[in-house]
Amino acid sequence: MSRRTLLGVGLLGATGAAASVAIAIVTGMPRADLAQLSILLGVAVLATVGVTAAVARLLARSSLRIRIVAATLAGVAVALLNLAAFALLMFVSGHDAALTAILLGYTGTVGVATGTALARSSTAGITRLEETAHRLADGDLHARVDEIDAGPELRTLARTLDEMAARLEEAQRNEREAESRRRDLVAAVSHDLRTPLAGLRAMVEAVEDGVVDDPEDLRRYTREMLRAVGALTTLVDDLFELSQLDGEAIRAEARRARLADVVASALAAVEPQRLAKGVSVELHLADAAAEPCSPRVTRVLQNLIQNAIRHTPADGSVRVEARRDADRLEIAVTDTGEGIPGSSLDRVFEPFWRGDAARSGPGSGLGLALAKRLVEAMGGDISVQSQPREGSRFAVLLPT
Repeated sequence: MSRRTLLGVGLLGATGAAASVAIAIVTGMPRADLAQLSILLGVAVLATVGVTAAVARLLARSSLRIRIVAATLAGVAVALLNLAAFALLMFVSGHDAALTAILLGYTGTVGVATGTALARSSTAGITRLEETAHRLADGDLHARVDEIDAGPELRTLARTLDEMAARLEEAQRNEREAESRRRDLVAAVSHDLRTPLAGLRAMVEAVEDGVVDDPEDLRRYTREMLRAVGALTTLVDDLFELSQLDGEAIRAEARRARLADVVASALAAVEPQRLAKGVSVELHLADAAAEPCSPRVTRVLQNLIQNAIRHTPADGSVRVEARRDADRLEIAVTDTGEGIPGSSLDRVFEPFWRGDAARSGPGSGLGLALAKRLVEAMGGDISVQSQPREGSRFAVLLPT
């Protein structure tokens, strides 16, 4: 037991002694008896501190139940010793002392029984806590203490342990999901790199071996090689930007641009693709044209518009519209293309996923995934609505 605890016991004993002396003064006890009482109480306080220290040292490694019972018995023993001293000094009669001793014995018995009952529930709670902690240490993150029939301190500890286990379980689940996504990403990247690299190798070997020597064929091979290199460059650029995204840094950026300028830049980047496909683009920015936003929105819109043009027929159209709603800026890209099956809408933003029309065909396979990551890094949200053969609508919500 620490000195601080013993000092606390001594102060409590001294407070009780002072209260007893005060009562004696109020009741008119003679001065001689009052002096003897003060001395006895002083000795009793010292004896209480000594007994407490001795019991604490002897029972330092004992169970909670034994310590509670021992503390109860020590209190009764101190009371009996004080009673014996009072009887010897004739503060109380022998008859009264005997009756008081019997009452103290009964009190001690009740105290031991009560302490044992209280210790049983506390011990059971501690055992549950210990078992759960061991299971967690062994890797069983489903282990929980749940409710225990113990004091508020142990119940609080049980809730804290369960909350910690829940957080660990969630962290492990997130780690496994991240690892699974990483493996899928590596596999998809390997697949998407293999196709253009294999084509490039075949064409280079054909040129190297003299299989192709006609000038027109050489020009055609050169164009195909340039196209393959362009696809590889786009893929590498998207991968690099995806890996470098830092949400905190993006949200802290102070740069702002007018939405009209951002949309114009995005449209300029996709203009060759739009002209080659023959798709028309309609703008409806209304009063949102002058709204400030991050310049990174340019890349988001570029990817969304490219995706819309890619999956819209030559006689179709793409609509870019924006509006200000309370403290949010909504930008939508709508096309009249082939649409996306409802069962695939939840996966269109996954990197390299090609299970639906929105992820097939040319492109790096990262455009929508990169758009989603950028929007979320800016504190916004992106969603998609689509019907097969009717078109798709991608909506971006950004805080202002």
